[in-house]
This record gives sequence, structure tokens and C-alpha cells, in this order.
Amino acid sequence: MEPLKAAQDSRSSTTGPLPASTKPSAEGVSPPPTDTVSDKQKTPPAGLLPGETVVQEGKASILFPSANEVFYNPVQEFNRDLTCAVITEFARDVLAQRGVKVLVPGEKERVVVSLSEETNEADAQTEEKNEAEEPPVTAPVGEKCEVCRHGLRVLEGLAASGLRSVRFALEVPGLQSVTANDFSTKAAALIARNAQYNGVSHLLRASCRDARYDYSARKKERYDVIDLDPYGSPASFLDAAVQAVSDGGLLCITCTDMAVMAGNSGETCYSKYGSVSIKAKYCHEMALRIILHSLDQRAGVYQRYIRPLLSVSVDFYIRVFVRVFTGQATVKNSASKQALVYNCVGCGSFHLQKMGRRTSNGKHMKYSAATGPPVGPECEHCGQRHQMGGPIWAEPICDLAFVQKVLSAVSGNPSRFGTSKRIEGMLSMVTEELEDVPLYYTVDSLSSTIHCNTPPLLQFRSALLHAGYRVSLSHACKNAIKTDAPPAAIWDIMRCWEKANPVKREKLSQTSPAFKILSTDPGLEACFTVREDANPQSRKRHLTRFQENPQAFWGPKARARAGGGSSTDLQDKRKKCQNKRKNQITDSSQLKNFPCKRFRQVSSPTSKKPKRKLCALLCLDQSRFITHKMLTEGETNI
Repeated sequence: MEPLKAAQDSRSSTTGPLPASTKPSAEGVSPPPTDTVSDKQKTPPAGLLPGETVVQEGKASILFPSANEVFYNPVQEFNRDLTCAVITEFARDVLAQRGVKVLVPGEKERVVVSLSEETNEADAQTEEKNEAEEPPVTAPVGEKCEVCRHGLRVLEGLAASGLRSVRFALEVPGLQSVTANDFSTKAAALIARNAQYNGVSHLLRASCRDARYDYSARKKERYDVIDLDPYGSPASFLDAAVQAVSDGGLLCITCTDMAVMAGNSGETCYSKYGSVSIKAKYCHEMALRIILHSLDQRAGVYQRYIRPLLSVSVDFYIRVFVRVFTGQATVKNSASKQALVYNCVGCGSFHLQKMGRRTSNGKHMKYSAATGPPVGPECEHCGQRHQMGGPIWAEPICDLAFVQKVLSAVSGNPSRFGTSKRIEGMLSMVTEELEDVPLYYTVDSLSSTIHCNTPPLLQFRSALLHAGYRVSLSHACKNAIKTDAPPAAIWDIMRCWEKANPVKREKLSQTSPAFKILSTDPGLEACFTVREDANPQSRKRHLTRFQENPQAFWGPKARARAGGGSSTDLQDKRKKCQNKRKNQITDSSQLKNFPCKRFRQVSSPTSKKPKRKLCALLCLDQSRFITHKMLTEGETNI
């Protein structure tokens, strides 16, 4: 969710534009940037209007008109810092192919943060070789990329106040233009003022259009980077986004509708993303794979495909960074990249079923339907039934080489971002994850299934390593276990642990998953001796992997109100709504008052009876019950 959201018009506050062109139009708020000398000169900061304050974040200073029209969520600073870091490395890679070197203030020699010393030496040799060559032309921060005719064109489709776009213009090098777009005319005007206030009007352009604009006739004017950060679901903007981005361009997408994507409403998730979500322990990683599946499916319609660079689950939202390419031959591989999920409702074991199969036949590839299912009618471990979810993206969700570059840049310039420590900890965990292993288990859920004590994390990881399997943690869950071990091996290890820490079998129901699992002897002898490689480097270095709550009630904020009307504090609203169906409200001032839709006046010219007002002038809404009062002429007490 964009932390500084302007109140939208009556259409929707989530409807932000994705304009296909930077040409001036009647809908635009300010004209597009030009290459004249006067345009290069930064406009002096504008004065503050009455009632305005300034919010500082990064190098940006954003005008804050009213707490009732827009709001600021400081927790989302991590989202914007990470986006600036990713786009910087993306610009570094793209512009390097054009002979342009980007310059970031405070960045000196590249510090490669790797878990392997061999990788550090190889990267250091590569850097020395590049420095020995003729130095390329440079692209600094905050100026147009004049040395490169085709600098990066960035679009923020749902800009609201323009905080993110202003930070792009001030902190990301190698940009040709930044278009900050919003459907609200008030938001677009605020964006233009913020661009002038920060002195980036020469680089940032405000726009006011609909996000679902037709891009089919404007393929030559695509954007290199498109950022979508809506209030809620981005589903209605994905189709336009995969068309508006250039070949090899970058899509940065945020989803805050985690209740839908985490399994609370599987039918709603299917209608938005074409995938059924499951309420399971791995729901946060599954949400990442659901949005990647939806992007790949929509891109395939236009003979395009995606390549994920970075996908993270953070706080109350998920964030994905993907590159979009065009290629009809590669699009054929899409079916083999998707998979259905069979999840046991009893013990939580899961299996994946690929949607398609790809086999090599000499110089040609043969595509066919996959065979399955991988499970029987009942779970082989606990005898319970399976529920089916998906399809989801079954390929790696991150490009480890790219993530390593971002991690090295952030570690080498820690003063650049306010959340550098958390970015370093998060990306370090991402580099440690098993990229070819989808989803994960949790140690506490495994022990809860068989009602035993929870084994220590390092001992359980060591048991998997002793058994010959790979294992890693996950950034999406603190006690997650990602492993290529089959469910049978995992339950064998849990049986061995239960033997050392026995449970009372007589209290187990014969139909329970615990009784069924513990009735089978383990097929292997687990060794719980702690190994040195069981403790990951990010844990040894005490990095900020899972931060504590930064402040009370730090989650997503309520939607801003249009017109700047008074809004009830979110916490007061929650307290008032607690048990509202059980405890009837007796104070009429706390009830909603609104005119009755059935109100009408009836009179008879021949009748001597007084006029009557049918229904009430006021309806009282109390726990779904509408009370209508009949009033005759002369009654004033409702």
C-alpha cells in the first residue's frame, strides 16, 4: 500500500493510471519534459499552503496537506528503499550494455557480500578487469541521462502524493523521465507541486489518466520500469502493465490483499488471479507464487513471458520484481512452469503437480500434458483427504545473481537508505533459500500434528542434513523449513524425535492424524547432533532478518476520505465495532443515521384525514435491523 495515498474521486482510490504516452494531452496536469536548457534548470521550491506540513523520507520532502485527505505510513519506507535499490541495479545492468556507468552518491568500491570466499575472489577479479578498461561515460543521480539517448523511462501508475516518484528522481541514476500518474485530479495536482517543491520538475512529470488505458496502439512508447502499488489488489492493472512495459523491462508490483491471497477467500483469489489459495503454513510464499503465475499467464496472451528477479513477503504485503520479455518459443514453456498443490488437511503434507511436461527430442522440444495425480485418494501418512490449490508458479522466484548485486550495493553504501540493515538481512536470507524448492514446512506445525514437544531448529535441520537432504530457512516465515526431503522422510524424523520425547498414546484418538503417523515405525534412524552447516550465515552474523514491531498498531492504515472530512481513529473504530452483534447499542448517537429510501408523501385531496408520511424520515441501523417509524403530520419526536 502506498503510504501517502490521496483521497480519490468517486470512482475508486485504487484506480491509478498507467498512461501509454508521455505526450501532452487534456488529461495531463503538466506538460512533458523537454531537452531545452531552461528545462534542465531545477525550479526553486514552492511555498507551503496554509495547513500543510512536510514529510521527510530519503532525499524527498513531500507536502502533506491534511491528515484527512492523505496519510503517511512510515512502515512502508522499507518498500520504497528496496525499490530504489532494485531499480538502481537494474539501471546499472541495462545502461552498462550501452556504455554508461551509473554513479550513486556515497558508493565507493563495490563490496561483494557472499557466503562463499571463492565467489568473492571471482567478483573482485571481474571488477579489477572492468576498471582496467577505458572508463565509460557516467550517469549521475537527479539529472537526465543525456549521455544515453534512451535512458530509462519510469512510470508509477498509482502515485497518489508522488513520494515514490520523487525519490526515484532524486535517488536513482540513469533516468530519462519519471511519470507519476493518478486518476484523481487532486492527487495529480499534488504530484506536480511536490515535483516543484523538490526541484525535480525537469525530470518528473505528473499525469492524470485511467490505468486501464488501451496500449495496443502505443507499443513503441513502452516504459522501462513500471511500479504498481495500489490500495489492495493490483489485479485490474496487471493486463495493462504487461503490455506497457518494454521488452526486458521491469515490473514492480505490490499486493496488500493478503487475506485473499493467504487462503481466507480462495474463490475471490481465483476470480482475481486465476488461482485458488489455501490456508496453510506456507500461505505467504504461495501468495508470491500466485501473483507470479497471474503475471506469467497475462503476459503469455501477448506472446510475452516473465523472469522473476526478486520476490519477498514483508509485513502485511508482498512485493515482486520481474522482467518481461517477448518470445513466442519461450512462452510455450509456461505450462511446465505452473503447478497444482495437493495439501493434506490432516498432517499438512503437500505435493506439487506440474501442469505441463517438456521433453527434449534432439534439437526440438516436445510439449505434452503432465500425468498425475501425485497422491492417492487419502494421505499415505495420516489417512486424511487432500485439498487442491493453485495453479502457482513452480519455478525459482528470485534471480540469486541479481539479488547478490543488490545486496552488495546496499552493504557497500549503508548510509544510502534508512532501512539498510533490514534490507541486508532480508536479502541475505533470500540468497540462502533453496531456489528450486517451492513452499515450506514449519517445525511447530509438525510437532503440533503429533502432539509432541517442538524440536530445536538447529537439531531438526541437522537431522535433515545427516539424512542427505538439503535444507534452508525462508524469509517469509521465522520457523520455516525448506527442504528437498519428501514428506515420508520428514515424518520419519519426527517419529524418531517422538521416541526420545514420547507422548501419551492412550490420549490420542484412533482417527487422529497423530495416531496414524505414530503407529508406523520410522524408516530411518535420525541423528539430531548439531552440525556446523545447520546454522546459516545470516543467523550467525545476527542480521536483522525479522524485525520487531516498529510501533504500536503499525499495520496497514485506513483508506483516506475524500474532501478532507473528519475521520474516526482506526483504533477507536475497532473498539466500537468489537462484539457489535452480541452487545446491542443503546445509545442512538452511535447508530448510523441516513434518509430512508422508501420515504414518500401521500395525500388525498378529498380526504379530511391529515397527511401521512410513510416510512420514516430517519432509519436506525442496528445490527442489520432497520426500524421504520410511521409519522403523521405534526409528529416531531423520532
